[in-house]
Amino acid sequence: MIMPATVSVQDLIKTYDKGKVLAVDKVSFEVKAGELFGLIGADGAGKSTIFRILTTVLLADSGSATLAGYDVVRDYREIRNRVGYMPGKFSLYQDLTVQENLEFFATVFGTTIEANMDLIKDIYDQIKPFSNRRAGKLSGGMKQKLALCCALIHKPEVLLLDEPTTGVDVVSRKEFWEMLKKLKAQGITIIVSTPYMDEAKLCERIALIQNGRIMSVDTPGNIIRAYPEKLFAAKSDDIYKLLKDFRNHPEVDRAFAFGEFIHISLKNAERTTLNAERSTLNAERSTLNAERTTVSSQLDILNRIAAENNHTGIQIKEIEPGIEDSFILLMGRNDITANP
Repeated sequence: MIMPATVSVQDLIKTYDKGKVLAVDKVSFEVKAGELFGLIGADGAGKSTIFRILTTVLLADSGSATLAGYDVVRDYREIRNRVGYMPGKFSLYQDLTVQENLEFFATVFGTTIEANMDLIKDIYDQIKPFSNRRAGKLSGGMKQKLALCCALIHKPEVLLLDEPTTGVDVVSRKEFWEMLKKLKAQGITIIVSTPYMDEAKLCERIALIQNGRIMSVDTPGNIIRAYPEKLFAAKSDDIYKLLKDFRNHPEVDRAFAFGEFIHISLKNAERTTLNAERSTLNAERSTLNAERTTVSSQLDILNRIAAENNHTGIQIKEIEPGIEDSFILLMGRNDITANP
């Protein structure tokens, strides 16, 4: 069993182009020993920069970070022996075979494939039939498994995976997350970055990041439950016009495309209706009735807006928010703050 390690990031700042581009803006978060932690954000949010700082290949302008108690600047040699890193872009030697890549990385860390087979066996067994194939000729899923094996070959205490499932098929993504659960069970602390919101729910805790700033740090469930408003999904025969009409209406707070639907929240509708109900009913009945009235009233408002704009084929329903809804809500707030 590997001894799990904690990761601590405090007020990291990193700029590029002589300070003109702020890539990481006072980022702070803690990762518990043995935790599967997700760094969730779109391309350009600052995820890879944070990973490069944690793996000691990039210096921050200011702030600090430690892994297993070791400082990323002062103790970089210790950290490199204790961290496994899988960058977003496949970076193994494409002209070497699968077996040659594994042997090379094992040698770099002064170990052997056999010495650490207990850790990588489940993954290694899947790529073993391709041992003599050059890495550059592997499929996306097989490249992913080979890169993970190479990152684990020295039994790291902390595993950093930078967008490991980008560009691979759905089946390979699912298999990869199953592998991460097994690795976590062996005591490895795992930090994974991803732009995929559905993968956020597979982590124990997540940090939502945008434009180099942490917007929230919590469990996926808590972040979803903190969504403060009623959320509705709508569609019509002309969904693009419907989106434009909702966005331009003064009673609508937010409207954004979400697959075949539009997700919508109204301005202060819940608060206004709730207060009105509480003024006429007793406290216990008020909560229940206000909830029902709020949903009904807001549905009436949304249907009215659609009818005023001559939409046909209208469908509007209340829905439960998801991680992506919470992410968009946090992006729209002016007071973006960390919530560890």
